[in-house]
Amino acid sequence: MDTRQAKFGIGQLVKHRVFPFRGVVFDVDPAFSNTEEWWEAIPEDIRPNKDQPFYHLLAENDQHTYVAYVSEQNLLADETGEPVGHPQAALIFESFDDGAYKPKPRVAH
Repeated sequence: MDTRQAKFGIGQLVKHRVFPFRGVVFDVDPAFSNTEEWWEAIPEDIRPNKDQPFYHLLAENDQHTYVAYVSEQNLLADETGEPVGHPQAALIFESFDDGAYKPKPRVAH
């Protein structure tokens, strides 16, 4: 599988190319890393390629906050400069400055 360098980074705001939601990236998989059941649930005519980065997002739309898993081909940079209203953002990120989130430092053993 030929994987690419991720276009979006941890803490970056993004929006979906088709569906009306936006979010902040909190993790990146270099290629598809979810279940086949999840993959097969996507209608074949809009199913993205597996050999591209996939992003874990703290996502929101006008009504809900949730976690989303989205292919790079379906994301655009969100230029609003506004933070997301997701309640888990404060658990992962320490601040929001200049339109991006700064991740909390991780403790490694």
